[in-house]
Amino acid sequence: MRPPHGRVLGVRVDATSFADAVSRIGGWANGFESRYVVVANVHVAMMAHDDPAYREIVNNADLVTPDGMPLVWALRVLGFKQQERVHGARLVLDLCNWAAANEAPVFFYGSTPETLAALRRNLLARFPNLRIAGMYSPPFRPLSPAEDEADVKRINASGAHIVFVGLGAPKQERWMAAHRGRVNAVMLGVGAAFDILAGRIKQAPAWMQRSGLEWLYRLLKEPRRLWWRYLYYNPRYLALLSLQLLGLKKF
Repeated sequence: MRPPHGRVLGVRVDATSFADAVSRIGGWANGFESRYVVVANVHVAMMAHDDPAYREIVNNADLVTPDGMPLVWALRVLGFKQQERVHGARLVLDLCNWAAANEAPVFFYGSTPETLAALRRNLLARFPNLRIAGMYSPPFRPLSPAEDEADVKRINASGAHIVFVGLGAPKQERWMAAHRGRVNAVMLGVGAAFDILAGRIKQAPAWMQRSGLEWLYRLLKEPRRLWWRYLYYNPRYLALLSLQLLGLKKF
């Protein structure tokens, strides 16, 4: 059964925790169940609000974790008073720790060969018993049906129990939804976690993460890439959520 959840602008966000998420994902992984997990932040929530097809993909996920503090705060207002932030980078580490302890192979799909190589070094230094079944950086373009089928065969042949997908939102969620029932493993869309854990992107200080200011830290680090995303989505999220919580608009 899915955990309790709240609806934030019509988007399902589960009232889960790191321990609960690892337990659920680990159980699915042991059975080679084909499922997918969405790690949701404001960017994901707003894209889902704007795009009904993408919203359906997020809402149909087997687990949707609250990655961003604005979603955590929304869940708390909606009645989940003890809700914690369940973000991608730590979830990857917690699952790698579980996988190493349970001899469950993992696969990393996405990003660049250089990032994957650094990610491998860092994870094996931290979890020497981790079985990395494979890593693959697909081309940064739409794949042909033959290429896509080859990727599915590569992942399934590896014997991976968990597939970490780092294609960025919304591409990774669309990819996972399209491959549920084809990839024989639990798929997690973890966005920037590959770059963070590879040491290519530095995480915001803990106090900024707790205060919901991680977006500002990332904006200062990558202004040219991120300024439009935060300018377009963040004010709209605050305005629409205020309308929802005041009962002035239903989603």
